[in-house]
Amino acid sequence: MKTCFINLPLGITKIVGDENGIAEIAILSEGNLSKTIPLELQEAVAQLSDYFDGKRQDFNLKLNPKGTDFQQKVWQELLQIPFGKTISYLDLSKKLGDVKAIRAVASANGKNPLWIVVPCHRVIGTDGSLTGYAGGLWRKKWLLEHEKPSIQQSLF
Repeated sequence: MKTCFINLPLGITKIVGDENGIAEIAILSEGNLSKTIPLELQEAVAQLSDYFDGKRQDFNLKLNPKGTDFQQKVWQELLQIPFGKTISYLDLSKKLGDVKAIRAVASANGKNPLWIVVPCHRVIGTDGSLTGYAGGLWRKKWLLEHEKPSIQQSLF
């Protein structure tokens, strides 16, 4: 597995992967930036940069996260949440076919190893509250604001 550390608007970001895909994208509070980016990670770096520059809404990367079958199922469902939209933990549980699994779904969401690319930040409380986020609620709020469509005002 290759690793690199890049600087993005929300902090130092660690990317881990190889020819089988990206296994981890994590936000860190500190770290040393990589001097070179391994070939296997260059596309992930480019797409993340485009996302933060407002040039990308979807990611097209080969993903290879490690997790249980249930976690993988939850992460696959997270990939279906469109840019600029949110879903509640309850609705996510319903989509997965078991409303009673809400805590397990929330736990799997919290263990998502692919920050931003698998958009766990788009999952909110049923009442619209910004509930737990591994990267910190301030980052979740920033990401949701970043994805809000801008309201264009008419000049006439």
